[in-house]
Amino acid sequence: MTGPASRGIETVTLAQPDFQSGDAGVTEPAQAPYSRESNHKTMSTIVVKPEIIAEYKTHEKDTGSSEVQVALLTARINHLTEHLRTHRKDFHSRRGLLQMASRRRKLLDYLKKHNLPKYTELLQKLNLRK
Repeated sequence: MTGPASRGIETVTLAQPDFQSGDAGVTEPAQAPYSRESNHKTMSTIVVKPEIIAEYKTHEKDTGSSEVQVALLTARINHLTEHLRTHRKDFHSRRGLLQMASRRRKLLDYLKKHNLPKYTELLQKLNLRK
């Protein structure tokens, strides 16, 4: 015997698409053992933007005032700080953290210059030191 069966190779028959049920060509996605799809959490699942916006908004349709931006940046900075405690060599994320901290500092300077009572109130609420 010199065929594929003698060499231990099995023949694979391809599944024919079921055109009657409407599932033609639909296959189930293969789940790789090293895939992080199931346990991977994105920033939006950790930092809940609508709740932060609702807490720090100044009027009904406010989504981009300085107070809201500072609060969102603070939440992202806190999340990334925790990430960097476990992944010490993640220098790309560290660079992003420094950029976010710089952006937050600039927004706080703007707020201090234009509305000092709001600035001090925001520092107290977010537990930031200056």
